[in-house]
Amino acid sequence: MSITAAEVNKLRKQTGAGMMDCKKALTEAEGDFDKAIEILRKKGQKIAAKRGDNTIGEGAVLASTNANGSRGCVISLNCETDFVAKNGDYVSFAQGILDIAVSEAPADTAALLACAHPTGVTVGEEITNQMGRLGERIEISRYEQMDGEAVVAYIHPGNRLSTLVSFNGAVDAQVGKDVAMQAAAMAPVALDESSIAQADIDKELEIGKELAIKEGKPEELAQNIAKGRLKKWFKEVTLVHQAFIKNNKQSVADYVKEAAGSDRTITGYSRVSLD
Repeated sequence: MSITAAEVNKLRKQTGAGMMDCKKALTEAEGDFDKAIEILRKKGQKIAAKRGDNTIGEGAVLASTNANGSRGCVISLNCETDFVAKNGDYVSFAQGILDIAVSEAPADTAALLACAHPTGVTVGEEITNQMGRLGERIEISRYEQMDGEAVVAYIHPGNRLSTLVSFNGAVDAQVGKDVAMQAAAMAPVALDESSIAQADIDKELEIGKELAIKEGKPEELAQNIAKGRLKKWFKEVTLVHQAFIKNNKQSVADYVKEAAGSDRTITGYSRVSLD
């Protein structure tokens, strides 16, 4: 049967699939729109099964907050190639999932995948549909959310890295951005020393002590040297104690107090990267 361009365009708008894929689906379905949609979805399922073990090291990492800044979310929607990752439609698709996450606040990735998508299926099902359109494995590899008095989101240019930072109260937009960029650039491993597992602290002390002994220091002195090195390590790996990237003479915590008020503190952060 003859399939018109108008019919193909209608299916394309409804599903987001490519023009040729829509034409083939409509031809196979003999003009039946519902059947054509099912054909396109099955194609996505086949792609998902066929490429299930393929590496997905590319993608889009995006972050956003709700209108009043009390909740933020960050997702990493991974794919196989940077060609797909840099496509505007792919980034828009990722942004749509992020908007759902911010609005619905699902508890985890499984809950996010079960959320309703504007296309009439779940987020998980629409991701499978996208696999059929793009011919690549697609997956949400990370999803994190953060609640707080004030949450700030930052997306590093290139969409490969995003951060969230929360404060115990409102801060100037520039202050929020500065701290979020600090988390992106300096990759802290914890908010402060209390956020680091005791086992990791003990390990650092042990390493510091052994190193001091190897340098010829007596054991009783080596213990104190190890404690000093531990303090230095805290300054390197914890967000609040790191040297502020715009002024390394002050810590990030001190910068926040100076710029936003003595009672203002950082209460949490999240850093998600493709690397």
